[in-house]
Amino acid sequence: MSGANQDQVALWNEASGRTWVELQSVLDRLLEPFAALLVNEGSPGEGGRVLDIGCGAGATTLAMARRLGPKGRCVGVDISEPLLSAAKAAATAEQISTAAFIQADAQTHAFEPGSFDAVISRFGVMFFDDPEAAFANIRRAVTNAGKLAFVAWRSPAENPFMTTARRAAEPMLPNMPTADPRAPGQFAFADGDRVRQILASSGWSDIEVRPIDIEGVIAENDLLAYATKLGPVGVALREVDEATRAGVSKVVHTAFESYVQNGVARFNMACWLVKAIRVH
Repeated sequence: MSGANQDQVALWNEASGRTWVELQSVLDRLLEPFAALLVNEGSPGEGGRVLDIGCGAGATTLAMARRLGPKGRCVGVDISEPLLSAAKAAATAEQISTAAFIQADAQTHAFEPGSFDAVISRFGVMFFDDPEAAFANIRRAVTNAGKLAFVAWRSPAENPFMTTARRAAEPMLPNMPTADPRAPGQFAFADGDRVRQILASSGWSDIEVRPIDIEGVIAENDLLAYATKLGPVGVALREVDEATRAGVSKVVHTAFESYVQNGVARFNMACWLVKAIRVH
């Protein structure tokens, strides 16, 4: 794998990748509406060839492969070996032979030019250290008039649920790094104008950046694991003692109480649906 995005490669091949596999069923249930949305928006039609960027444990790749039918093909690409192992196991279990997976960095991987009719991504494109180079490389993999469709989170202010754990835990975790709004990460594409500029600079046309809001649902029994094992809080808690971990878990649990009713947490997921076309 290339020298690009080495921090992300390390992160997703070690504890973060393993944690996502551990919580895969929770995350797939939470994010399933986005898989359905991308299959509808990004499918080139039955028999088409689709590339899924940052495919993770494969839910979106498999959903698209089902839509494309027996003559189609969906290829998921991700940097994380633990997640790709889970994806391959899911494809085998479901006997979906039209899904394939590549461990590679989509920013630099030498895709065969014009080998895909469409590209999709469910929250997998915000982690490039050079997004313009990444989208230019991805564009080369698409046929003329091929389309791009992905979802990315809008701002932290529009997604307060997703920053609740960090805000609650910060007083007890002083070494947590300061969030850089443009650094690779969850909210790197929060600025819709920046997303348009990145895509235009990397050669995409007919760019559309549309806000969408979808209700998120997590069972109360899964909420604490979700809040304390993922994201910056999850990373920070790997380096602390048991007393600190217990204290953080307590304050985080309390911070989420307002979202929970009848055993379920409900909240808004504020995202961009981004679409574009390769022209020439």
